Amino acid sequence: MPNLRIQSGHLRRLSLFLYHSISTHYHDSNMTTDISSEISTLASRYENEAFLEADPSRFMHEVEGDTNRETTAFVASALSYGSRRQFFPRIRRIIDLAHGDVHRWVTEGLFADDIADDDACFYRLYTNHTMRTFLSALRSLLLTHGSLRSFVAQATAGSGDALDAVAAICRYFAAHGSVGVIPKDTTSACKRVCMFMRWMVRDGSPVDLGLWADIIDKRTLIMPLDTHVLQEAARMGLISGKSASMSTARKLTMRMREIFPDDPLRADFALFGLGVDDTPR
Repeated sequence: MPNLRIQSGHLRRLSLFLYHSISTHYHDSNMTTDISSEISTLASRYENEAFLEADPSRFMHEVEGDTNRETTAFVASALSYGSRRQFFPRIRRIIDLAHGDVHRWVTEGLFADDIADDDACFYRLYTNHTMRTFLSALRSLLLTHGSLRSFVAQATAGSGDALDAVAAICRYFAAHGSVGVIPKDTTSACKRVCMFMRWMVRDGSPVDLGLWADIIDKRTLIMPLDTHVLQEAARMGLISGKSASMSTARKLTMRMREIFPDDPLRADFALFGLGVDDTPR
């Protein structure tokens, strides 16, 4: 089983290799064979069950039932920022409070018994009130549509486009008074929502569930972009943008489509491979 902790010396050598490859061979918009091969190799190396050990996607694999898995995944993705050592226990606490059935915990409003409606810190920038408001909006969505899948299927109206789904999720939570957890629109990269979409849509993966493979085309998925990924991608010469915006995320996705035309977010595993161990993914 591959070890997900990458030695710093290897990272430095790999970064130097990529940098010199780019400096020597990079022309216009065409990706060099060396960089393409390296990304493909890293993606193959890290997309395996061992990846789950240190990734928030592990939590959706720990619960039963497709609807429960997607609800658990959505809540887990919403908390996935900062250090894994800090947010993993927060996600674990929710699953424990829900006795493994996060979907029921949300739809029956049981979270109101477990999370006080006050300004005490729940996790970093999220107060208890912030989480209550987020979970209340999610409860409304689930009670109205039955599941996140049904909501996305209706909201995208058969377009199969991931950006339409991300935009619909953002609009819904903004319209229901939840701020600070889900972005209000798709101006920003919407990293955590895009990560959730990857988990739901990509099929044939030991990591991603592929529960929505029939309603969203995985070719339209958008790279989950945060500051770290932005820095790595810029160092590799893949993008020139300096802000973690949706525009930059889409440009990076287009570059990854040159390597994986039918599954551009396979490259997300490669960028994890280039990452430092404590970066949230």
